[in-house]
Amino acid sequence: MNNTLAIFRRELKGYFATPVAYVFIVIFLLLAGIFTFYTGRFYERGIADLEPFFMFHPWLYLFLIPALSMRLWAEERKTGTIELLMTLPVTPGQAVLGKFFAAWAFTSIALALTFPLWITVNYLGDPDNGVIVASYLGSLLMAGAYLAIGSCISAMTKNQVIAFVVTLVVCLMFVVTGLFVGVAAIRDFLPEPVTQFLASLSFDNRFRDIMRGVLDIRDIVYFVSLAGCWLFANALILDIEKSQ
Repeated sequence: MNNTLAIFRRELKGYFATPVAYVFIVIFLLLAGIFTFYTGRFYERGIADLEPFFMFHPWLYLFLIPALSMRLWAEERKTGTIELLMTLPVTPGQAVLGKFFAAWAFTSIALALTFPLWITVNYLGDPDNGVIVASYLGSLLMAGAYLAIGSCISAMTKNQVIAFVVTLVVCLMFVVTGLFVGVAAIRDFLPEPVTQFLASLSFDNRFRDIMRGVLDIRDIVYFVSLAGCWLFANALILDIEKSQ
């Protein structure tokens, strides 16, 4: 646990040691504002809620999270510091968790900085704050799943561009499987039960349920278990490399 915390502190501190972190936060807040007020037509709807803000999160994370996660291990491989890390008294699992929780905490900070939107909607009307809290929690869980996928893929290459592109493609599959176009495209080739199963894997479908205020334990378990599986694979990749 101490090793995990040490890596967590080092990684989180490292984010704010470069301008990249601040650029990421500014872009995240800027895009969130554009999607909410322009694309989501926040004022034109005349409804006091944050649905226009949250409904675009699966797509917002689709591009921003891979940009954040691509450096987690690819940079270590490129600079050669991964060999040094593997010689330290740190298990691959501890290293993976430390880096993951640091990236997740950084994402949480960026998400928390959107609190003026919450204040604004309470000033303009009487929203259901329980739904908003559930949506923030769901968004954070979904971001964790994105990060776990990106971390695992980053561990497979030393090229950050490749890590970004592959992560984006994999995450895109988890988003579009639940959309009508995605389901219709595979319905002609697969049995209905398989199609429904693939649709249930969609980040968009799972998150929309949470956005309605339905904090189903199945959705929570889905995001947590999915992140856990990818992090386990991430640790396994490093363990195999360490044993060679």
